[in-house]
Amino acid sequence: MKIGIGLPASIPGVDPGLVLEWARRAEQGPFVSLGLIDRLVYPNLEPMITLGAVAAVTSRIRLMTTVLLAPLRNTAILAKEAATLDAYSRGRLTLGLGIGAREDDFRAAGVPFHRRGKIFDEQLALMKRIWSGEPLSAEIGPIGPKPVRPGGPEVLLGGYSPAAIRRLARWGDGFIAGGSAPDQAGQFFRLAEQVWQEAGKPGRPRLVGSVYYGLGENAVEKADAYLSHYYAFAGPRAHQMARMIPTTPEAIRRTVQTFAEAGADELMLWATIPELEQIDLLAEAIAGLQI
Repeated sequence: MKIGIGLPASIPGVDPGLVLEWARRAEQGPFVSLGLIDRLVYPNLEPMITLGAVAAVTSRIRLMTTVLLAPLRNTAILAKEAATLDAYSRGRLTLGLGIGAREDDFRAAGVPFHRRGKIFDEQLALMKRIWSGEPLSAEIGPIGPKPVRPGGPEVLLGGYSPAAIRRLARWGDGFIAGGSAPDQAGQFFRLAEQVWQEAGKPGRPRLVGSVYYGLGENAVEKADAYLSHYYAFAGPRAHQMARMIPTTPEAIRRTVQTFAEAGADELMLWATIPELEQIDLLAEAIAGLQI
């Protein structure tokens, strides 16, 4: 199993310069990817623009949205942005996509919240057409640029329901279990593999787990400061979440091992503390692991 590290771009008030330096340092470490999460009604940095900046200061590490809330965006523009980012990064983009769960994001975007699943299905079909170079209609020609990867960037579908996983049968290259515990992620992974096989798709889906982490002095308190703000809508559960994430090297190693046993091909560890030492602390925690 491979390890990715989240950019601190969703932490309120983070300096964009720190995000870019984070990317540079992470690329020098044992990490295979950089990820970031998406919201609209929150003071996070916009994911696609952030990854465009990150592409300019890195050359090896993969760039992942984990995940981008596709229904909030115009489909044709999103497809063009993704193909452009894929070109600038020389094929390093992995587009993790989901539908979102916060009604305020959809109200702000003027998108019907309760139609987001149907909208997402239509988006996936249209983006595949755009990336393949097809004209949209007799009157509307192809939308470029041509993605580096034939057929478009790698697409991982995220979600917490069987319906989300079933989209793999038509549109996805893999599944990302967002913020799920290893045992729950493992159940999603088994269902994803079943859906993949029943659809007669070759090989197997790429399976990615994800979890928050924080390390170092006062890690629990620092992580709680962010997570209780980000998940304020969850009330007291937000504080409980902060106390359940791995905040010691031993807990990191256990978490990594259990995700590997659950069948994950990659684990994305999202940052909760916007301090550069978090990169080195995480690298030290996973050093020597046989996964």
